[in-house]
Formats: sequence, C-alpha cells, structure tokens
Amino acid sequence: MLVNQHYMDLPGNYLFADIARKVSAFREQNPATHIISLGIGDVTQPLAPAVVKALHKAADEMALASSFKGYGPERGYDFLREAIAANDYRARGIDIDPDEVFVSDGAKSDTGNFQELLPADCTVAVTDPVYPVYADSNLMAGRRIVKLPCTADNNFVPQLPKTHVDVIYLCYPNNPTGTVLTRQQLSRWVEYALANDAVIFYDAAYEAFIQDEDIPHSIYEIKDARQCAIEFRSYSKTAGFTGVRCGFTVVPKDISASSASGRQASLNSLWNRRQTTKFNGASYISQRAAEAIYTQEGRVQVKETLNYYMHNAHLMLTALRNLGYQAYGGENAPYIWTATPGGLSSWQFFELLLHKANIVCTPGAGFGPSGEGYVRFTAFNTRENTNKAMERIRAV
Repeated sequence: MLVNQHYMDLPGNYLFADIARKVSAFREQNPATHIISLGIGDVTQPLAPAVVKALHKAADEMALASSFKGYGPERGYDFLREAIAANDYRARGIDIDPDEVFVSDGAKSDTGNFQELLPADCTVAVTDPVYPVYADSNLMAGRRIVKLPCTADNNFVPQLPKTHVDVIYLCYPNNPTGTVLTRQQLSRWVEYALANDAVIFYDAAYEAFIQDEDIPHSIYEIKDARQCAIEFRSYSKTAGFTGVRCGFTVVPKDISASSASGRQASLNSLWNRRQTTKFNGASYISQRAAEAIYTQEGRVQVKETLNYYMHNAHLMLTALRNLGYQAYGGENAPYIWTATPGGLSSWQFFELLLHKANIVCTPGAGFGPSGEGYVRFTAFNTRENTNKAMERIRAV
C-alpha cells in the first residue's frame, strides 16, 4: 500500500507535540517541580456564567423527547448564525447575511480544511513566522508555499509577494508575533488580491483582544473585501471554548472562482458542498453556549475574562522589557514575541527556561525560519502563575 508522499515530506512532528514530549520527559524526571506553561495557547479561566447556564439548559433539553436534537444543520443552527451576523458584523456596519456564516468546531479545522477547495497546483503565500496549520495543511496537498518574512526589520508587517500567488493566509492580531495590521496596511492586501485574482484566508481568531480602536476587527471593514476574502473566527480564546469547540467561517456570496475549463463556481456553494459531505455540524449544546456569549450578561462576563488575559499580557510585556528583552505584541493580542538573549537559538532558550526556571514557552523556530531567535509567551495562564513566571525569569 502507498501513502501520500507529501505527508512524508512534513516535519517529523507537529510543533506542540514536540513541546509536549519534552515537557513530559522533564516532568517524569522532576515530578515535584511546579511547571508554569506560557507555551500552548490554552485558556485557564472558567466559562462565563451565562455560557454555563446555557450549557445546562441545552443539556436538559437533550433529556426530553420533545426537545431532543439529533443531527443539526451542517451550516449551523439559525439562532447562532443570525446572532453572529447581527453582533459580530452588522453592529460594526458590515453587511453579512446569516447564509454566509458556517458554524464549525473551531477555526483550526476550517483554516486547514478550506484549502480542499483549491487546485493542487495553486501557489499559497503564508507569513513567516506562521501558525503551522496554514503551511502544513497545504504541504499535505503538495502545494507550493511562498513565505513572506515578518521580522523586526519590517516591523513584522509582511510585504506584498514579488511573484504571483493564488492564496494568501493572514492572521491578525497575529499568532505568534502578537502584532496587528492597520486599516491602511490591510487595504493594500485587499487591493493586491483583487488585482491579482487571489483569495485571502483571513484568520481573525483574536479580534476580541484588540484594544486600539483604529485596528480593524474584520477584513470586511475594508472596501470590496467581500469579493476576495474568507474570514475565520473562533470562540476558543474569545470565550474560553478550547474544550467546548465552536467557531465559524464567513464565506461571502460575492466570491467566485473558476475551474481549469473556465466554469464559474461560488465558494459559498462549494464550501457548503464540502461541509455537507464531510461535516455533521457542531453540537447543539456548544452552539447554544456560543449564542449565550451575545446576551447582555454574556458580553459583560466574556469582556471581564478578555481583560484578565490582556492584563496578564501587559504584566509580561512590561516585565520582559524592564529586564532588557526585545519583546513585541501583548498590546492588541494575548501573545508576547520575545527575542532570545545572548545569541541562543529558540530551542536552546526553551530548554534553558524549562530546566532553570521551570517555564514552558514556544520556540519561534517551530513557526518558520523567521521565527528563529524568538520565543512566544502566552497570556492565558492565571494571574498568580504569570507573576511567578516573570519572577523566575528575573531570577534566571
């Protein structure tokens, strides 16, 4: 039996699997050591009370024949898609129809799966450093990847490709660098995509962390973006749903593509065809939980948690800079992108922090060549652990 050769060409392990293996080995040898994880972007604060209430109510409904729900609509239930269109888009003056919203089990799945709609010979541009799923999922299909370096020299703002590309992955606020694009900078990408018959896959999973009023929360705030952009969002960090699993993708009806024979097709229709074939829909319970985020009490409670994490980010950014580190992000995103000291590689600094300070970070090299010489810290731990971690780094 043969396997897909492109899988054989991937790095040996997914980045976070490598980190978990190293941390597990250290923990085995040092079982009494208190390890503080500022590496993987998992949350620590409990779900908002309004969300928990909705979960209980939905679970109770599943216990009665009169309100039990089996398979749901693959696009998502109307109640959630309408809430998303009204609150995440129309409230910002963006015209998004509920039929352009597809509810899923998270942005990671959708950003990886949407590439199935692309031809195998198209060229895909990703920022460097990059969230591994964007590159790996396309490498699995054998596509050519063009890397757009984001470094301190260009203020971590990717430059437009010098050669033609068909697809561009953009994530802002950015994972891993924690940086953002201004409205003018994002407009240049929309203009490029329209002029070059390209499509933008825009990951806005961290838009809720934006503090600066001038930073766009959605690519659809940019003129004509509906004609060239797909937007992915997640409740994982926004509402602490990493274990609940729910997110959504917006596919405007304005976007069409053509086959090699010249036949035109709506990406909205094609994505619906893919989802109805391969996905049975996010659970009713998780969608009711997501709906609760948009209630008056849910908004207040979720905002409190977001502020908690952003305060952690502020503490980390201030502490690291006071210690002389070159640190970026942390102002409109829950990630701190930090240059390693003394010429250490990112994995060397990872090992140093793990063994000397008992802190887990994410080595920048795992995000691509331009990530070498940096590590990523997340703001998703508790306030107590965040302060302890900064004290340990200070001591080291």
